Amino acid sequence: MANETNHTEKSWIEKVPNKGWLAISIIAALIFWTILSYIPATARSFPNVFLVVESIQIMIERGVFFKDIQSSLISVTAGFGLGFTFALPVAILMAWYRPVQYIIEPWIQFVRNIPPLAYVPLVVISAGVGRTPQIIVITIATFLIMSITIYQGVKNIDPTLVKAARVLGAGDKDIFLRVIAPASLPFIITAVRLGTAVALTSLIAAESTGASAGLGMRIRALNNTFESSPMLLYIIIIGIIGLILDKLVRMLEGKLTGWQEKNEG
Repeated sequence: MANETNHTEKSWIEKVPNKGWLAISIIAALIFWTILSYIPATARSFPNVFLVVESIQIMIERGVFFKDIQSSLISVTAGFGLGFTFALPVAILMAWYRPVQYIIEPWIQFVRNIPPLAYVPLVVISAGVGRTPQIIVITIATFLIMSITIYQGVKNIDPTLVKAARVLGAGDKDIFLRVIAPASLPFIITAVRLGTAVALTSLIAAESTGASAGLGMRIRALNNTFESSPMLLYIIIIGIIGLILDKLVRMLEGKLTGWQEKNEG
């Protein structure tokens, strides 16, 4: 009887398309947001939807809206790109050569536990103000999370595959290209997804380095003037950018790892 009930519930759930669930989710969020905007304790922090939408025009008239988005995207893209470029070879070297792992991994684990905001002053002292320290902070944050994720993926590859390749006469280059790279690709994609998320979450810390534009910098400036509507708008924009990036990574994952079995839940 319980199985029949579960089957009925599952069928009902499956009848609703993904876009339908998305619409329900958005409506539920808007209702919750509206409720918060009427509660005295949260009204100032969560102004109603119409005020937030109106703040788009306000920021455009100030001449900073598109400039802030562009500035942040440049910093995030550059920082993430450099972080991935450094993380991939370092992770592979740590997994492949034990002395490299013993030397580098403890430091990666140590720095990974330090919030980016803590070492921003040191970066500014070394690199000055402007975009360069922003990129450095994002590069460090993304490098740390991606290197560990890729390292774990390479480390967990079945050793019998590597041994079999060596028995067949394959060298390090062939093993890497034909065994390591395909087997670790899902972990690399996961690292990219985590890296994009970290790049965005470290944006406010990165843009506290004397930036003249950017979403994180503007949120801090708006906080100083207690303008909650545009502040909430910019926070939502960061979330939307994150969703778009995650969607792009998922599309890339589908194309590159379509051979991999996936659990349907």
